Amino acid sequence: MCCSVLPPLVALLLLQLAEVTDGHWEDYKYGRQDSEQPGKEHQCTWKCVLFTLQWPGGFCQSLNNQSLCKIPRSVNNWTIHGLWPLKSRGCCDCWPMFHSDVQELEAELTEHWPSLLKTKSSFQFWREEWRKHGACAACVEGFNSPLRYFQTCLKLRHQFDIHRLLDDAGITPSCDRPYKVEEVHSVLAPHLGDQLEIQCVTDDKDQEVWFQVKIGLSRNLTIGCEHHGNAKGDFAAGSNPVSYPSPGHPCRSGIPFYYLPINQQQPLRPCD
Repeated sequence: MCCSVLPPLVALLLLQLAEVTDGHWEDYKYGRQDSEQPGKEHQCTWKCVLFTLQWPGGFCQSLNNQSLCKIPRSVNNWTIHGLWPLKSRGCCDCWPMFHSDVQELEAELTEHWPSLLKTKSSFQFWREEWRKHGACAACVEGFNSPLRYFQTCLKLRHQFDIHRLLDDAGITPSCDRPYKVEEVHSVLAPHLGDQLEIQCVTDDKDQEVWFQVKIGLSRNLTIGCEHHGNAKGDFAAGSNPVSYPSPGHPCRSGIPFYYLPINQQQPLRPCD
């Protein structure tokens, strides 16, 4: 009896699979086309994104459990934390991401977007960022698949070469020389916009340590963003009503902070 039932079931499953994949597999792999159809634009509720870069030398100080921190030997520069739409509504975490989606980008992502946690692989980090933020951004053509989302993030990482800008200005990682937010802002703002946020954490020595930069971008990825409300406040606080809390805080005006060097062997104590 089972043998007589199996062929119709298989046929039904194949028919359903064909309905799902017919004409849509390419859309899934290389981008859904909803954002390109007339009348679909209203579904995209966000107008601004935060492109966030983190400094591995200060990242460990931002963790509640610093022993979880790791810095791969290949990492010696600013890395990507994420690209987060602001005020995005109706997001769905039902769009899965597979390793094959970003396999062609894996080498670049491993260099520029590594996991800095012992408990999380880099792919787990990427998949988490896609589920939380990329799927919300996917209503815009340049982000409308995992592949396109991560390609765009990598392009932004190359565009915003913070390390080079700072190095050219004589602002280099140091265990002894503190910096003030005003001098760093004056170097970065002409390239990253006035709305950039320089974030610090307070380490166990009660010192301010620089660990992150948030760059505000419009939907078309131009620097800055015009939208209703206090843009600077929105960027500082994160998305509202969907918030992306940070362990850090804006580096305070007039208070020196340290731009610690990267030490892969001793990420917790880079200056010991």
